[in-house]
Amino acid sequence: MYLKKLDKVQVVRGKSVDKGKVGTIKKVFRDKNRVIVEGVNMVKKHVKPNNTDTQGGVIETEAPIDASNVMLLDPKTNKPTRIGIEVRDGKKIRIAKKSGEAIDKA
Repeated sequence: MYLKKLDKVQVVRGKSVDKGKVGTIKKVFRDKNRVIVEGVNMVKKHVKPNNTDTQGGVIETEAPIDASNVMLLDPKTNKPTRIGIEVRDGKKIRIAKKSGEAIDKA
């Protein structure tokens, strides 16, 4: 998986409600090949009152989606692109396949 936290991604497959949405990655679960994207795959969760949340009730939160359902946005064209790896100056960096632009600033 070549996705990292704070990458800007677009949902390309999945629920019709979420398809086409753009957001940043909040968390990456590498062992399960899933990511949490800001504002995507919202689910309602029932929480009991506790010390931090004295009210309790129903809250809306993001649920993880499969990493294969999102594509990284090209920094140059702002369109979905695949990711490649190149070695530049002795360092491995991620590049956008569409434009050849480096995603990681070296």
